[in-house]
Amino acid sequence: MNTLHTAKEPFRFYTQLHMPELTGLKASNLQELLDLIKTVPGSVIYHHNHRFLQLHQYLSPEPPNDFAYWITGILGEEELGEELFSIDTIQYTTIRELRDEIVRSIENYMVKHPRSLQKFATPGEEFHFVKSVSFVFQTPYTASDLKEFQAVLQRVTINSIYFHMFESRLRIGRGTNDFSNWLDDSLSEKKLANKIASLDPYTHTMENLRITLIKLIEKRIVESMEKPPETDRELALPKP
Repeated sequence: MNTLHTAKEPFRFYTQLHMPELTGLKASNLQELLDLIKTVPGSVIYHHNHRFLQLHQYLSPEPPNDFAYWITGILGEEELGEELFSIDTIQYTTIRELRDEIVRSIENYMVKHPRSLQKFATPGEEFHFVKSVSFVFQTPYTASDLKEFQAVLQRVTINSIYFHMFESRLRIGRGTNDFSNWLDDSLSEKKLANKIASLDPYTHTMENLRITLIKLIEKRIVESMEKPPETDRELALPKP
């Protein structure tokens, strides 16, 4: 029987609130947009790639990023907009990597389409850069094993799940989500940790993501309770 373990360290659940803050920076064409994308703080890049998800947490599939939306809708550069839409955010583990990919896409497009630099947004339709200010709070919930972990996942808010699945992985730069880190490091549940790490959270609503996590953990708990099949040798032994 593959038994469950008690964690070396309990998992502490946190939650967060986001507050958008105007930077006062704006762009009216591709060159200005590119220059500012290169220099704004990481919190700005994060905001414009996650704002839709933060505001509309019950919608799916993957939300668009603000840069692609503005380039397509205001500048009319649909080809570049589609390229930015197609950037798979889950493939990047830091804001810097994500920023570099956005910059590379815009620079390559500008070289191929120099006339795109001649397009300007009309007054009032410029791209305004906003940063995401996060406030993180510790909740009263902790978990010391898989059963407790599953029970708490059913109770915490979606803001808590968002923090541990999105914010910690990309914005804080931990490489993977908090749940997988804890499962692997403190519970020696590497297989389960890898399954959760392989999820693409951007293709789920937050509630659907909660359900998916709970089902994966529930399956592991059930597996730990199943008796292993008897071997031929055990079957041949006389019963006491």
